[in-house]
Amino acid sequence: MEVSRLEFLKQIAHALAVQFGDNCEVLVHDLARNSVENSIVYIENGHVTGRALGGSPSRAVLDVIRHPDGAFEDQLSYLTKTENGRILKSSTIYIKDEHGKPRYILSINFDITNLIALESSLHSLTAVPEPSVATPQEAPKVIPHDVNELLDELIQQSVALVGVPVALMTKDDKIKAIKFLNETGAFLITRSGDKVAKYFEISKYTLYSYINMNKES
Repeated sequence: MEVSRLEFLKQIAHALAVQFGDNCEVLVHDLARNSVENSIVYIENGHVTGRALGGSPSRAVLDVIRHPDGAFEDQLSYLTKTENGRILKSSTIYIKDEHGKPRYILSINFDITNLIALESSLHSLTAVPEPSVATPQEAPKVIPHDVNELLDELIQQSVALVGVPVALMTKDDKIKAIKFLNETGAFLITRSGDKVAKYFEISKYTLYSYINMNKES
């Protein structure tokens, strides 16, 4: 049953990649892999984000593994970007098993950088002044190239959440940051504890005690 479902997803991924061309990356994450660090079981046009077969997970994968009983809804047509600044139009589709839990993730990342440049050029020719003020949009999220970049991104998000540089963080600040990292699945990444402990200038013993504090609260 699972094999046929996976083969069907591969067929769909291949069709989408052929339909939309080289700028469209389509990949399948297997959420039941023994290691979260090689969740990609199928990929087309991996050059778009620089990933390959057997590559590392996305934030969406960590979310599902960390919260297996969560209610996950498809995320369609949102903006992301690569580490070198190219803008992607992305969709994340959760493929569920017979129990209603996510089993695979089908991801689509379409590079629209050149289209945006073309749109901007056309707009400069056709636009007229308008008195209204544009509403600022949220910056696209970066798609990490590997697990190290994903961990770095999560660490930076934890610092932004606290709003204080590490050098000025109190014990409570660090506990809050560690709680965020634990809830986002950062510690599912191999040897993440060493890196997080070093970054926050605490021992691994202290790190694990902070994690346990968050579990008890």
